[in-house]
Amino acid sequence: MLQPPHSSLQVAAVPAQRVPVRHRDQDAPWHTEAVCRRDEAGLFFAPSKEPTAARLSREEAAKRVCAQCPVMVECREHALLQPEPYGVWGGLTAAERRVVLARRRRRDLELQKATGTTGRIAAAG
Repeated sequence: MLQPPHSSLQVAAVPAQRVPVRHRDQDAPWHTEAVCRRDEAGLFFAPSKEPTAARLSREEAAKRVCAQCPVMVECREHALLQPEPYGVWGGLTAAERRVVLARRRRRDLELQKATGTTGRIAAAG
């Protein structure tokens, strides 16, 4: 599915406008519509010992590709639910996904406390 990283960045051809939402076959897996399945896959994963400046540039280029992808939300949710430890998925780096997951965990704990779903209130009532 994913290809090995390209040695050079080739993102000049990525259009700046948002891709219109298409109604895809609901029986087909979301990733069949992913833009990264084409020739851009090398942008999404870091080569070993990649210098920081090169990594940041590559990640920004990958995010520009993601921004044009019709299944970006599905891709992001997949990466958050798996969780995918490497690469840019759904417009987020691995570090950004860790932040999102931490915020979701915190939010879920706060909601549990606020609604009393810890079981103590139900047992006392």
